[in-house]
Amino acid sequence: MKPSTTPNPPKSTKLLMRHDGQTLAQLASPRSKNRILIVDDHPLFRHGIADLINAEPDLEVCGEADNAPAALEGIRKHLPDLVTIDISLRGANGIELLKSIRAEHARLPLLVLSMHDESLFALRALRAGARGYIMKQEALDRVMSAIRHVLGGELYVSPSMSGRMIQEFVQGGTGASASIADKLTDRELEILQLIGHGHGVQQIARELNLSAKTVETHRAHIKEKLNFQTARELARFAVQWVDQQTV
Repeated sequence: MKPSTTPNPPKSTKLLMRHDGQTLAQLASPRSKNRILIVDDHPLFRHGIADLINAEPDLEVCGEADNAPAALEGIRKHLPDLVTIDISLRGANGIELLKSIRAEHARLPLLVLSMHDESLFALRALRAGARGYIMKQEALDRVMSAIRHVLGGELYVSPSMSGRMIQEFVQGGTGASASIADKLTDRELEILQLIGHGHGVQQIARELNLSAKTVETHRAHIKEKLNFQTARELARFAVQWVDQQTV
């Protein structure tokens, strides 16, 4: 008499899913390269940085986005290992996007790669959920170093910004720059910096993909919060304030 055999249970046709959408099969097969999603509203910059990243042996670009909704959709679709984010985006800006991503993907490494002065935005970006901040004009090797630091679970800011942050911590964040930044929204701080660089309303509107009327409304709010009566007074202050941040 042949021994009875118990048939193997049928394999489920459903894939087990992790909370972030990855299947167990995806987790079981390690990636040969770290996948990066680029979020920036300047196509030339996106394509340029993508070419540079793809030239690295351990990195590859898995997707691009030019606004916050497209970025969130790209994260769900491509499951990147890291996301680079610019501060200036159409609609919701990069700081707001950082908060949205952090709420949905708490452990996803985020690196801000922006033209905006790190002395004005780095700390705000880190508080919003970024793990690093680097300016676009930095050398390529520093950009790649920032990407690898953040992928490795470390925080990244420039040495000069690190020293500035330590100084502010020791002083308790009571300096004039800290109090001004605390009074303004992310967008207002962005516009104040551009005013300080000598940009007019129309130029700021083009750069931030906003209407001139919206820029004027933000400028009016900045004047009110900082107690200036005229746009000329605000412009003089903005120039001096930006100069102080770069010292």
